[in-house]
Amino acid sequence: MAPPLQHFHPRRLLPRLRLRLPTSGRLFLHLQLRPLSCSSSQTPPPQPPPLHGPTLRRGRRAAPDHPDEDPLLSFARTFDLAALRVPAAACAPLERRLRGHLLNWPRVRNIARLPNDDGHALLLPPSAPAASPLTAVARRDRLARQFNARGFVQFPNLAKMSRPSARTQRDKRGGDKEAKREKDTVYVVRVPGEEEDGDQWKGLVGEEGFGSGAWRGEPTRLLLLDESYAKRSVDELPEAVKVVLDDETKQGGSSAYELVQCQLTLFYNYWPMNEVLEALLPEGIIIPAGFETVGHIAHLNLRDEHLPYKELIAQVVLDKNKPKIRTVVNKTDAIQNDYRTMQLEILAGHDSLVTTVIESGLRFKVDLATVYWNSRLATERQRLVNSIFTSSDVVCDVFSGVGPIAISAAKKVTYVYANDLNPIAVEYLERNIVLNKLERKIEVFNMDARRFVTAIYSSQHVRPITQVVMNLPKDAAEFLDIFRGILRNRQPGQPCVMPKIHVYGFSKAEDPEYDFNERINLALCDNVANIEMHRVRLVAPGKWMLCASFTLPESVALAKPNYIMC
Repeated sequence: MAPPLQHFHPRRLLPRLRLRLPTSGRLFLHLQLRPLSCSSSQTPPPQPPPLHGPTLRRGRRAAPDHPDEDPLLSFARTFDLAALRVPAAACAPLERRLRGHLLNWPRVRNIARLPNDDGHALLLPPSAPAASPLTAVARRDRLARQFNARGFVQFPNLAKMSRPSARTQRDKRGGDKEAKREKDTVYVVRVPGEEEDGDQWKGLVGEEGFGSGAWRGEPTRLLLLDESYAKRSVDELPEAVKVVLDDETKQGGSSAYELVQCQLTLFYNYWPMNEVLEALLPEGIIIPAGFETVGHIAHLNLRDEHLPYKELIAQVVLDKNKPKIRTVVNKTDAIQNDYRTMQLEILAGHDSLVTTVIESGLRFKVDLATVYWNSRLATERQRLVNSIFTSSDVVCDVFSGVGPIAISAAKKVTYVYANDLNPIAVEYLERNIVLNKLERKIEVFNMDARRFVTAIYSSQHVRPITQVVMNLPKDAAEFLDIFRGILRNRQPGQPCVMPKIHVYGFSKAEDPEYDFNERINLALCDNVANIEMHRVRLVAPGKWMLCASFTLPESVALAKPNYIMC
């Protein structure tokens, strides 16, 4: 049953239906929300909700617009926040109890430490009789008179005052380290009106404290509150925050909590790559979302609209992924040669394209300028090794490249025969075999694929092949005809083992599995049953990379090699 009308809140919004017949003759149903009141004034259109959290579209620019300013300063944004100055000892318990009321921004700690928050242990407690307030010079003199041979252990303030200034120390050890620290700064918290070099005891006792205690010169910290609490007074804080602070005050004795207004400045190093690129690139351009990582190299595939800004994009990618990424390259043309090498241009960072890739605990030396490597196939390689290959298998990798499948399989199977047409890839394959200490389990060849398969199956010194991998998606299906009649002329006494073939290919058809199946049957001149299809990845819109796995039929392996006539 609906509640009585008097139980509704006076500002409760109720739906009101209104029919409007436009000039086109179509009937539209409009649902409008009106406040339940006697006034006939129209409700203003709803405003979009305010943005929350750190973003380049909010905050104030921390640096003035000046032609000589550092370009990175244009990304600095300052936000006004409220913070609680609390004793350092009570900081961790308060942080746990005030969850939901703290800032909680990504990569910004809720606890901030200011340079003047080290504490002053020799300040008189508020209960002591204040005969005549001592000046800062008088306090320093008292500390100097009470100094003993035990050093500054009991007198931290004297130790701080006796140190040389920050500028003197920086001049002695050189300003490079300090300059690097300032350059790598992510954010800074500052309380307006409190200078680092001002009076050391200024602002330690807040007039708006909680509880009966006051600052006793102990170390303090700032607890950054949620941004909605900025520019609020103590009375405007939620009751839950007041209760927690009062409870901590009673448990901790005479401690005070001061509500201060502070400023949080986020610098260029804080902002993620997508926000920086969105601010730099013209409006309407699609922001590059990601890249492929090969060792220390970031491999981009930029669109035509990105090419006028490719150096700018590369520099942002380099800045936001240091120190892991040291070189950024872009592919300028599709793979059009037999060695599957890519045409790359270096956009930022080091000029060398030789890198070391670590995949599944194995190390691979790669030169992207002369060999092929695809890090996005790591999952597919592990699927073969972990789910299909067994310890008793003998694997034949027809298009091995630098050995990502061959070397990974050699860690598990009995033996591996690896082949590639590219002599440079074979050279890196041999290096990687030695690098991973697998010289006794891999035999390397540098041949054409047809000649290699024929040589493997005609040799008496080759172990029976149980698994064949043909990872050349563009042309691998065209090489399947070499398996027709491959066991017909086997040597006497050689066992007849039908290998399981894993062939990769691309398909743009609406039914890619059916299309790839037909191409396999056409190459083998036979209808192969029980072909297992696996979609590896979507390489382009409407273009799938597939893996077809099937056991070579005996009718194909023992047939006459008349594949040209079929």
